[in-house]
Amino acid sequence: MTSIFDQYEQASQVSQKVVPASEQMTSSGYINMQLEDNTPLFSKQRMNFNPSDLITHVAVASDYLVLAMANGKLFRMDLKMPDQQEEIQYTKIIQPNSRLTAIFLDPLGYHLLLAFAARNKDGSPELVYLHRKSTKLKSVSKSRNYEVTEVGWNYENRSTSTTGPILLGTSQGHILEMELEADSDKMFTASQQYWRQIFDIGKGTDTPITGIQFHRVNNTSKYFIFVTTPTRLYQFIGHAMISDDKPSLQSIFHSYLTTPETGFQEIPSTLKYSKLQFYFDKSNEPKTFAWLTEPGIFYGQLDPSSQQNSNSLFTQGELINYPTDKGAGKESTPLSFVLTEFHALVMYSDGVKSVSLLNQELVYEDRYNSEVHGKLKNIVKDSVRRTIWAVTDKAVFRYKVNREDRNVWRIYSDKEQFDLAKLYCQNNPAYIDIINVKQADLLFTKGDYEKSAEIFAETQSSFETICLKFLEVHQINALKVYLSKRLDALTDDDKTLISMIVIWMTELYVSQLASLRRSGKDNSQEYHQFQSDLEVFLLQPKVVQCMQHVKSVVYDLLSSYGDKQNLIKLTVINEDYENVVAQHIYKKSYQEALNMLQSLKKPELFYQFAPVLMEETPTETVNALISQGAKLSPSKLLPAFLSCENDDKHASEITRYLEFMLQNFNVKDKAIHNYLFTLYVETDKPALMRYLSRQGRDITMVNYDVHYALRLCRENGLSEACVTLSALLGLWEAALELSLQVDISLAKSVAAMPEDVSLQKRLWLSVAEHIITKNQDIKEAMQLLEECSLIKIEDILPFFSDVTTIDHFSEPICQSLEEYNNQIEELKLEMEDATKSAECVRNEIQSFRNRSVLVSVTDVCCVCDIALLLRPFYLFPCAHRFHTDCLLAQAQPILAPARRNKLTDLQRQLAVLSNVELSTVTSSGLPLREVLRSEIDDIVASECVLCGEHMIASIDQPFIADQDWDRVMKEWE
Repeated sequence: MTSIFDQYEQASQVSQKVVPASEQMTSSGYINMQLEDNTPLFSKQRMNFNPSDLITHVAVASDYLVLAMANGKLFRMDLKMPDQQEEIQYTKIIQPNSRLTAIFLDPLGYHLLLAFAARNKDGSPELVYLHRKSTKLKSVSKSRNYEVTEVGWNYENRSTSTTGPILLGTSQGHILEMELEADSDKMFTASQQYWRQIFDIGKGTDTPITGIQFHRVNNTSKYFIFVTTPTRLYQFIGHAMISDDKPSLQSIFHSYLTTPETGFQEIPSTLKYSKLQFYFDKSNEPKTFAWLTEPGIFYGQLDPSSQQNSNSLFTQGELINYPTDKGAGKESTPLSFVLTEFHALVMYSDGVKSVSLLNQELVYEDRYNSEVHGKLKNIVKDSVRRTIWAVTDKAVFRYKVNREDRNVWRIYSDKEQFDLAKLYCQNNPAYIDIINVKQADLLFTKGDYEKSAEIFAETQSSFETICLKFLEVHQINALKVYLSKRLDALTDDDKTLISMIVIWMTELYVSQLASLRRSGKDNSQEYHQFQSDLEVFLLQPKVVQCMQHVKSVVYDLLSSYGDKQNLIKLTVINEDYENVVAQHIYKKSYQEALNMLQSLKKPELFYQFAPVLMEETPTETVNALISQGAKLSPSKLLPAFLSCENDDKHASEITRYLEFMLQNFNVKDKAIHNYLFTLYVETDKPALMRYLSRQGRDITMVNYDVHYALRLCRENGLSEACVTLSALLGLWEAALELSLQVDISLAKSVAAMPEDVSLQKRLWLSVAEHIITKNQDIKEAMQLLEECSLIKIEDILPFFSDVTTIDHFSEPICQSLEEYNNQIEELKLEMEDATKSAECVRNEIQSFRNRSVLVSVTDVCCVCDIALLLRPFYLFPCAHRFHTDCLLAQAQPILAPARRNKLTDLQRQLAVLSNVELSTVTSSGLPLREVLRSEIDDIVASECVLCGEHMIASIDQPFIADQDWDRVMKEWE
């Protein structure tokens, strides 16, 4: 397309400068930025061709340009292929007394309609059709009685061969519905699918229609239609009959035929013309409309989908005044205009001006030299390509729109439409900051302080200035909102500012709570809301992290307001419980301190505060310690226990805790057991004996220090405990001696404890000696013999006095002699059995001397399967046969290390010693060689390797080792 614009005409173009921003940048975070773009909103370019005659009419659609010229020719050109131009004579098909009044091109650029009016009474109006692919103009039948002044194209039509249903407006006010088809066999007339009159705007009077637009509503059968006359804007809405995806618009007007005219906007005008324009968004949906009238441009936002019972299809309708020109003889009303998203380009005979639709200011002016180009004839817009074209008598110009939304944000901001202002500021941080400051100031002025604070926090305004702004009007809640928003926006690097805001916001919350408490409103909804907000604030991650650095300041702050509840909550959040517990203890609120310690998972705090709490409230403290169970280590609590006063109350509570831990958690710490033993010794003797009994009689299994316990019991005169501990240490004589002083039954139990029979007998004799020498009681001595089977009557007889007669011991003596006699008989039987066994062994040895085995020439070694007689061999009674070297190889791996070493040494001597040395006769009368071989035979041939003890011992071992499986599997394959 650029190939047709290689020459630019430098026309007189003036872009009105926007008033510089009056807002002061309150930011210290932005560098100096250029806020304004000085590029003109619209720039003009002239096409590089000269028409053959003066231009009278123009139409552009989908980059297809059609011009009507005064010489009765049409000029057509595809703007994408500017070299392909053509001219068509249109006067041949029309009557001589007709004149061209308008040309209409459909949005696709394929269907062209030429409207003709009669020059005099003898003529008649006419409508001519021309297809883009054709050069033959065809008259539209049935149109000779209608002077067409406007065409409403079907924007949903995608066919290049047919127009689809369209609407025609006439000079008499008639609205006609028709459809034209290009492909027809008729030579001189266009093929009409149908033609019908569906409405009369003028109601019988000649009211020319100056604009028609119809569109579907959200892909439904619902349509809306805009129709304009010089003084009225009509609105129609209804459901069309859909057939073959084509609407029949006649049904929309049915409801308007019998109702009074109400759906119109009237603006008085003396002009005989007006113009209707729509602006389409990127989805090709109509968004806004504008109606050019004598007083101004009536402009509004289209919203047909939201219509319920309202008669209006638009919202925010307003009349935009034309730019004033103080020069004499200047036109006050433009001849034509086009609509963009934010501006209206109005055309006068000598120039083009652009008016902002938002604030009605003149933003652009372009003056034409009528002597060079002639007067302006029309300005049109390609609704598909969104290009703007201005046509004079002699030239065609194109207007390019250069970011027309650049200053929209400022206009919306001035109109206090801040959301729209932010939408059109291109995410420029400088613009956004200006908008936010203005919006926040406005909200502040209106008294909406909290919303104002939220927006101020998004600006780069001075922190101190905004804070003072809210403090001056005593808006603490709004100040908290501002501080909270600023805190959220800070990064972790802004540690100083974060700390300041956290401390300040905490003070604001605490101050408000304290004020409500002083006024007796601590149960009010407002108080609970402030409390909830404070708790939420303190739980924010950024606040929690900051508290680690400023917690001492915040603690002092809460303490100064006497806010103990929040102080405790804050310490829980910060896991800094030491201060609160210490404060409770300082105020002697011991139960609260214990409750706090129990609610926490900090056992080290128990260890820290247990000494004071045990001293002051032993029972409650022990209850708390017991509730913690295994979470606490008793050994770490020992310093607290030892620091307590040594009275019965403290000792009993400590004992209760230690017994609980031993019984439920099997504590084995020796220090704990020693301390509990000490408490038992000092306060509870029966409990001590029960404890010793539970610990058992195995010194390796007890958990206390036995030596320490024995010394402690001796110091406190606990004889029974000393007996148990002495026995545990193996001091049997001492234990027995002490037990005899305590109780004879205790002594008997001590005597029965040792496992060594001789020691046990010795202890029992000591008991017997004590009993007999004490009172010479024969009956008790006899009972002692029944209790212990280790001592006999002869063992205790020496303990009786010489005057004691033997008659009293006749029965035990006889019983003892009888037992001896039984033992002698048993020994005789054992001797006889031993003699018989020896005789059997001698007979078996004798039989072996006379035994022989026959070796055949075909016998082979059980290891190598080679003939046995080829080499020296061993023959076992089990009939297994081995070559000497084969047996050595089999036996050596299974020998014990000592025997293997001895075998190696004997073999070395046989190999190293000379024949002379080997022939030397030893002390046994045999040569050394025979002695060595005999010893080797004793080691190697002591048993058969296949059926001896080694084979029996290895019965649980696999025949094939794991590492040999692969080899064996390959051999089997």
